[in-house]
Amino acid sequence: MGRTVSEWCGRKVDTRILDLLTFFADRLKVQLREQGARHDLVDAVFALEGQDDLLMVVRRVEALGKFLDTDDGKNLLAGVKRAANICASRKRRDGRAFDGAPDASLYASDEEKTLAKAIDQVKVDAGAAVAKEDFAAAMSAMAKLRPAVDAFFDKVKVNDDDAKSARKSPEASQ
Repeated sequence: MGRTVSEWCGRKVDTRILDLLTFFADRLKVQLREQGARHDLVDAVFALEGQDDLLMVVRRVEALGKFLDTDDGKNLLAGVKRAANICASRKRRDGRAFDGAPDASLYASDEEKTLAKAIDQVKVDAGAAVAKEDFAAAMSAMAKLRPAVDAFFDKVKVNDDDAKSARKSPEASQ
């Protein structure tokens, strides 16, 4: 009897192994929730591609929970939600998704330029921390976005009717 093989994270894997991994993942989700982990954090970590290291899943959930309990975490999450809502609103209004990179040549304000630089730096810093499996350091790197995000939303008119500004603003708010 031949084995069924599936594609997973770019690898061919016996379906039985995937079934076992799914079972363990489901049990871990239940265990984390019973220990008090927020269900949305558990789901967010499991939504990342290739989560086959269950210890790393636990460490990511813990780091994310600790970060979101801080003022920086709460405020950064509020900024992300605000940006997502702006993009969704503009998608409904304009009939197109704003999922590409913003056009940096359209940045008019210092706040836009500062936010873009901060995001680029955080990608490097957080990426390096994740590569070392230091999720707390990755969250600390993310926290550095707060001043730039706050300044952006305080000073930049995101839902601008100007055509050029409107093309870049939703992507910039991502």
